[in-house]
Amino acid sequence: EVQLVESGGGLVQAGGSLRLSCAASGFTTDAYTIGWFRQAPGKEREGVSGIVSDGTTFYSDSVRGRFTISSDNAKNTVFLEMNNLKPEDTAVYYCAWATTGWPRLLSKEYDAWGQGTQVTVSS
Repeated sequence: EVQLVESGGGLVQAGGSLRLSCAASGFTTDAYTIGWFRQAPGKEREGVSGIVSDGTTFYSDSVRGRFTISSDNAKNTVFLEMNNLKPEDTAVYYCAWATTGWPRLLSKEYDAWGQGTQVTVSS
């Protein structure tokens, strides 16, 4: 069973930075995708960024150029470096795992989800 644990959320002022971590365990497939999603109160879940097992990275238009995703394969951990944060980035951020190995942020394709970590950006 795949398990994902996020950490690194918090409160930051607009223009600031945070780094989220997603520690993954229990997966056995060679091909996979780990994605970051976020959900703000009253809004639908939104795909933010993802990384494929071959190293391919991808981003939504709303964060491209500000967020950077990376991985430490030795530690089975994926990071989301978030810079120049804006109040509209405020949300609960979730990491998720998919067996597809595709660079897509369709939540229905992801089979396992973490518990989420709160990111709050004040203006």
